[in-house]
Amino acid sequence: MIKAVIPVAGVGTRLRPHTHTQPKPLIPVAGVPILGHIIDNLMAAGIRDFVFIIGHLGEKIEAFVEERYAEKINFEFVVQSPRIGLGHALWSAKEEIRKADEVLIVLGDTIFDVDLVSFINSRESIVGVQEVVDPRNFGVAILDEEGYLLKAVEKPKIPKSNLALVGVYKIREIGVFLKSLDQLLAGEPSDTGEYHLTEAFRTMISLGVKIRSTRVDNWFDCGKKETLLEANRILLERIENSPEYKFVNTVILPPVQISPGTTIENSIIGPFVSIDENTIIRNSIVKNSILGAYSSLDAIVLQNSVIGSDASLRGHSHSVNIGDNTEIDFND
Repeated sequence: MIKAVIPVAGVGTRLRPHTHTQPKPLIPVAGVPILGHIIDNLMAAGIRDFVFIIGHLGEKIEAFVEERYAEKINFEFVVQSPRIGLGHALWSAKEEIRKADEVLIVLGDTIFDVDLVSFINSRESIVGVQEVVDPRNFGVAILDEEGYLLKAVEKPKIPKSNLALVGVYKIREIGVFLKSLDQLLAGEPSDTGEYHLTEAFRTMISLGVKIRSTRVDNWFDCGKKETLLEANRILLERIENSPEYKFVNTVILPPVQISPGTTIENSIIGPFVSIDENTIIRNSIVKNSILGAYSSLDAIVLQNSVIGSDASLRGHSHSVNIGDNTEIDFND
């Protein structure tokens, strides 16, 4: 049995103010929460057993999974406390991991393109990688000539590789993996007070485990506004048979995703706009943006923006990034 383990305990500091009230994995991209994209993709690849490692606003993660997937998958929740790194998060779920023959670890704020079926069916442990411009912000993979992991380093100050670990890992050697996590937690944390998964990988390699790498096609680390909007744009372009939206005196420039209950009047919407349910837009122009549920726009020219739920904007043109339950009136 293979089990998907999805850590979703992080605070999401890079996406504040949105993550003050909403877990980062539940922020919508192309009309579906990030976590929904992940679960749907794993289900399509045949995964039915899930473990969610929760922490910050974990009750909202639980509610989302139970409401949307209760009849579709088997799931368990593990609470990570304190939140001191990905290695600690997985160690917190060690009893659930121990029950599996193999585990597929997918970070809950990551959207990626990879042949998941081939990835899951690999006869070796395997990690996804992609080249990045600045590897200092990521866990970095150093490979041998055959593409196997020689070393994994967390956010190196002087990177020896530009290959980032993208947040999808398949582990076959469960016993060695758990032993490596135990060894990790028995030692001292990093300078930032965290226990990094990369250190557990280094221990596994020292114990003789071969970990293969594979390149992913697209990877969106949805931890900041710019990446969210890029993921939103690409996923909207993939939507087939998009409905024909009709609103009062309004021009729709596809691709867009507009949820039920939305009211739009005298406006231009698109391209690359995702609008959550029961939003009201009047006398506005919106492009390349994500709008949360129950938000309200009036007389706004908006682009390259992420607007949280229950937010209200009136009367100016700006690029903004505001969280839930916010009201801004540029006329004041």
